Amino acid sequence: MIVAAVLVAAGSGSRLAAGVPKAFVEVSERTLLEHAAERFLSSRALRDVVVVVPAEWTDRARELLGRAPSEPVPPPPVVAGGSTRQESVARGLAALAPDVDAVLVHDVARAFVPAALIGRVVEALQAGADAVVPTVAVADTLRSLRPDGLGPTVDRAGLVAVQTPQGFRRSVLEAAHAAAADGSATDDASLVEAAGVPVVAVPGAAEAFKVTVPLDLALAEVVANRV
Repeated sequence: MIVAAVLVAAGSGSRLAAGVPKAFVEVSERTLLEHAAERFLSSRALRDVVVVVPAEWTDRARELLGRAPSEPVPPPPVVAGGSTRQESVARGLAALAPDVDAVLVHDVARAFVPAALIGRVVEALQAGADAVVPTVAVADTLRSLRPDGLGPTVDRAGLVAVQTPQGFRRSVLEAAHAAAADGSATDDASLVEAAGVPVVAVPGAAEAFKVTVPLDLALAEVVANRV
């Protein structure tokens, strides 16, 4: 099975309020894009990597990814993203080589994903799954919200939080994208589920947290200097 990854970094990151797209925010003197790309380029489970960034940032992304990597591999191709996440993923899929069998879709905002998690997703695909998502248990107490105040506590025993990379057989993901004409999907696993494809869960990882707000950057600095 030939496996590739599409790294999605086309969002503006407005909640981070950093003045640049989230992927280009620096943590420990390197951008989130560089941190994420290094982990996928060094993975022996993958053959190819494609990066999707905002159209006006493609040259900067190529410059950053052209820096000497930790592994002797060429920098990945960079593709201009679209106006929605779904369109950006579709453009990344279109840039893959024709012989790629399976694809991992990963949000660059989860820049510190460990190699073991990438491996678990690929192993599940190799074992026959058509779609795979990593999940972690929900730690917080959850309450429903009603117009007049708080509702009952929600049992978190049956709840999980979903991470990336999400893995798919390429034909399955491409068909799901083609069937979702409005282009508004923010999660690829939801697209394939809507097409009737079962999704397999594998254990996620705390290090695969998503950088969303400024406080997350403090945690990112700690993780970047630890790994």
